[in-house]
Amino acid sequence: MARAKISLIGAGNIGGVLAQLAAQRELGDVVLFDVVEGLPQGKALDLSHASALAQTDVRILGTTDYADTANSDLYIVTAGLARKPGMSRDDLLATNLKIIRDVSQNIKRYSPGAIVIVVSNPLDVMVWALKEITGFPRERVLGMAGVLDSSRFRYFIAEKLGVSVRDVVAVVLGGHGDSMVPLPRYCSVSGIPLQRLMDQPTIDAIVKRVQGAGGEIVGLLKTGSAFFSPAQSAIEMAESILRDQKRVLPCAVYLDGEYGVSGIYMGVPVQLGAGGVERVFELELNASEQALLKKSSEHVQGAISSVTL
Repeated sequence: MARAKISLIGAGNIGGVLAQLAAQRELGDVVLFDVVEGLPQGKALDLSHASALAQTDVRILGTTDYADTANSDLYIVTAGLARKPGMSRDDLLATNLKIIRDVSQNIKRYSPGAIVIVVSNPLDVMVWALKEITGFPRERVLGMAGVLDSSRFRYFIAEKLGVSVRDVVAVVLGGHGDSMVPLPRYCSVSGIPLQRLMDQPTIDAIVKRVQGAGGEIVGLLKTGSAFFSPAQSAIEMAESILRDQKRVLPCAVYLDGEYGVSGIYMGVPVQLGAGGVERVFELELNASEQALLKKSSEHVQGAISSVTL
């Protein structure tokens, strides 16, 4: 059986880590694309030199020509500017929207049957724009957000309690920004509800840190934004799709009435398999959680309303 073909659009920090992880897990042959001549070729060659040590047989190609991505099974899009200190994800909208237009048109041209995972910020608008431009069904266009936000939530809980992150279950809904909605009521440690392990002020402090976690990293790095954890998050999604694992992960998907929301992308739990988004799960929310999710959806809708494709 021929290996899957994975095209990574953007060879920056996230793209480079994505290529490494995809190769190490042998998810398929990798095409690393960027508009900067030499950048994708250099990273691809460097990774190829490590293939004997990593014991991987996949091919890694670096290119500045979209034609090399033709007939890809899966794209992961990271192209665009990263945040700088003091910037929100929404501040990137105008510049990154121009980039996503070009990316979308080329994906549609060269791989009309592909599944696409978008990582570029502002995530909820970028993934919506790509779906609108390509015309792909919602099952084949999704955004990486909730996996990362939930992973951060799990880490902060495990760190505070001094337990393994493997035993922490947590979920974050909503837009990928300050309006995201961590759900402590759905968090547990090996089945033990979070509320039995922490007092409310501690939980509230963790929730606030989750919402600002990306900005915290931007402030520390000063010249870039997070890249290890976003890449790991996107690879978890890619592996579930390419290996038909049927994992249930929180991802940004196009909503069509779920949670009372339609016409926008927002983070919710979904099942990922060979068909892409195969099922959307609706959690039962209390009045407070519903109000927070409504506020988050309105923020996303407001950002989309300002966009002209």
